[in-house]
Amino acid sequence: MNRIAMVALMAVSGALVPGARAAGQNCEQMAHLALPNTTVASAETVAAGTFKPPASAAPWLTGDPSFYKRLPSFCRVIADAKPTTDSDIKIEVWLPSSGWNGRFRGQGNGGFAGEIDYRALALAVLQGYASAATDTGHAAEGTDATWALGHPEKIVDFAYRAIHEMTVIGKATTKAFYGDAAQHSYFANCSNGGRQALMEAQRYPEDYDGILAGAPANYWTHLLASALYDAQTTTLDPASYIPTSKIPAIAKAVNDSCDALDGVTDGVLNDPRQCRFDPAALLCKAADSDACLTQPQVTALGKLYEGAHDSKGKEIFPGFLPGGESGGGGWPLWITGMGPGKSLLFAFGNGYFSDMVYSQPDWDYKKANLDEAVAASDKKFAGVLNATETDMRPFKSRGGKLIIYHGWNDAAISALNTIRYYEAVQNKMGQPEAASFLRLFLVPGMQHCGGGPGPDVFGQSGFSTPSDTQHNIYLALEQWVEKGAAPATVIATKQPGDGSTARVTRPLCAYPEVAKYKGSGETNDASNFACALSGPVKKVDIP
Repeated sequence: MNRIAMVALMAVSGALVPGARAAGQNCEQMAHLALPNTTVASAETVAAGTFKPPASAAPWLTGDPSFYKRLPSFCRVIADAKPTTDSDIKIEVWLPSSGWNGRFRGQGNGGFAGEIDYRALALAVLQGYASAATDTGHAAEGTDATWALGHPEKIVDFAYRAIHEMTVIGKATTKAFYGDAAQHSYFANCSNGGRQALMEAQRYPEDYDGILAGAPANYWTHLLASALYDAQTTTLDPASYIPTSKIPAIAKAVNDSCDALDGVTDGVLNDPRQCRFDPAALLCKAADSDACLTQPQVTALGKLYEGAHDSKGKEIFPGFLPGGESGGGGWPLWITGMGPGKSLLFAFGNGYFSDMVYSQPDWDYKKANLDEAVAASDKKFAGVLNATETDMRPFKSRGGKLIIYHGWNDAAISALNTIRYYEAVQNKMGQPEAASFLRLFLVPGMQHCGGGPGPDVFGQSGFSTPSDTQHNIYLALEQWVEKGAAPATVIATKQPGDGSTARVTRPLCAYPEVAKYKGSGETNDASNFACALSGPVKKVDIP
């Protein structure tokens, strides 16, 4: 999440629903709650405005300390689940002392997890939800996978078991505290959290009524194999590395070539699949400079757009789409890094293969054979870490609703992978049945989970301005679950002060439609756009 979105998250509070209920038991009694394979470490009432996140908590999972002063009184239950002898799953359940809205909200994790999201728990309590979060069974920073060495059960906990344990324990604690079970339960998260979201719908369809999955890392074994491909593409030959100083020139060339295709010149590609940018256009005609690319760099750039393929030409994972190169959450952060081997995707790919697939701390990506790495990744973890099941009938049959969203400018996970999964579900179940419970929204100009040049706030992190079903995709999900009204559009907003000069709104359309300019009126106003089918696009194969 970008800094502006985080500030907005800290600043918003949700209205409690009418008829909200108070607790049925004293909080401290929850310490004696009997739960299978679980020890309740503590249960205490936290007075209004007094909670302080642990000093060890990551800043991006705590946010502005002043936000917590606005919290109402709540019951904080800390538990430790041990479903196996090598499991140690830390779980926190937060329960509003009064004003509970009758709903339960499960929290997820980004990266390799390892930390509890206190900011998300606090927002949930402020909005009247009972909520639970977990570290998924280990304590580490989100880019650290060394905890997995020699601990196969901890990998299973991380893969899917911990979120399910958190959900079961969170619901049981909620029922014990209030005397009533939650009327509805929801899960929302992005990236690895999007993978967790799909995993819940696929493995445990009874856990949640509504699920919001953002930029899902659901094809985990191939996503991280593509990170290995990216690293080898840009670093095995030092001449192929594209320094950060050249990224602005690439971004400008892409926009010059493709920005106007959607009828609005605004630095945002409405559907990047229509862009036919040729990296060779940037080939240096004279001396090398930041305004051009050398031949090895042109070749590397083309391979990054093309995506990872094996030695026989079969695609491993879709390539990156043009338009997401620059910006704080663009290629310098995720792909090229501030130097060779210093990007986030490099850290995730290297950690995954060294600490999980091969269990070799000294594993050298430079010596890896991509075909063999993909085969090893799939053999060991396709059935554990991937959330790619397309038969969603168990989730659909109990009334579950699933909304997936993805930013077109995502430099961490190609949006083409999400389109592929969505279309594979339709192919498996049939379009009418899939449409009864599933929607996909693609977000022009948004990077990984947020940020980027396009409108990127639409309730995906629990807040929006204004906060209603038209502007908040999470509230739209609730309305779909509880009132049967499926969302067709959601309005996204780019607030002034985060790099834009004016407030911009733009409708997000249920895929395969996109927002098209009507031809007149202010282009910063969503009302001057209408949802329609996009033009011809590059074909995305369905597995």
